[in-house]
Amino acid sequence: MRHMLTLDLIEAVARAGSIRKAAELMNLTSSAVNRRLQSFEQEFGTQIFERHAQGVRLNSAGELLLKHIRSQRSDLAVVRGQVEELIGVRRGHVTIACSQALTPFFLPDRIAEFRKRYPGVTFTVNVRDRVAAERELTSFAADLALVFEPVNMADFDILCAAPQPVCAVMAEDHPLARAPQVRLRACLDGPHVVPSDRFGVRHLLDMALRRASRKLNPIVVADSFEFMRRYVTHERAVGFEIPIGLTGAVAQGLVVRPLPKEDVPPGHLLLGQLAGRTLPVAAARFAEELTMALRNYPIPGEAAPPQN
Repeated sequence: MRHMLTLDLIEAVARAGSIRKAAELMNLTSSAVNRRLQSFEQEFGTQIFERHAQGVRLNSAGELLLKHIRSQRSDLAVVRGQVEELIGVRRGHVTIACSQALTPFFLPDRIAEFRKRYPGVTFTVNVRDRVAAERELTSFAADLALVFEPVNMADFDILCAAPQPVCAVMAEDHPLARAPQVRLRACLDGPHVVPSDRFGVRHLLDMALRRASRKLNPIVVADSFEFMRRYVTHERAVGFEIPIGLTGAVAQGLVVRPLPKEDVPPGHLLLGQLAGRTLPVAAARFAEELTMALRNYPIPGEAAPPQN
């Protein structure tokens, strides 16, 4: 659509902070981009960029316009999807911002199952912490966010909330592996590895220990749960994770034990979209299937939920 080119140029210049850099990315000349921007500003009735020695940046009017552009692009994707649905074309693209715990097993399985029935639908999966995932929703960079214990939630329309207890993860020969019940204090009495404070699991641990007037004393802090699952096989350490990321842990020679609720209250894995946004058809359909899968996901120590 030729009328979208100017809007694409505005977004490209805003992202690059430079007309020259944006022109290179768009395979255009700087003068052509500059003329198109000036023509748009004249028709729009006000400047949208501030020009300075280092490049350009959006002014207040430009920020409002960019938000409108992204909203309109999202609405156009919805209309395209609805038209394709009417004529029976099963295609589209779904972008998901998700917590790291979803990537080893849960999300690949769900996407593969979905694509068996809708092979024309493609996906982008971006691993983001709970703050970045919400930010991608508000900027229309993601259709859906699937995150553990989001932070702000101001623009977060919750589609499903799945409880997830914090689990202790250890090697099969760890002294606690055969204990009748694994308590948090016992885990912390020995070597333990924990995620950084960007993650919901760490937030829940910190909150629980604040009430108990005790602090973590980890031998390792990491941004990778895969790393932590590997490291607990050394030094007889204990790690902490949520069940949905531990589907294959037993096959890796690990023991997974949910911590009692009185030690660490469960958190929630939330599936959401930007509040007030109408999702494209493919994203809306996939969100429905994710919701069903999360509701039926078995929680350690509890009976599996009934199938609907």
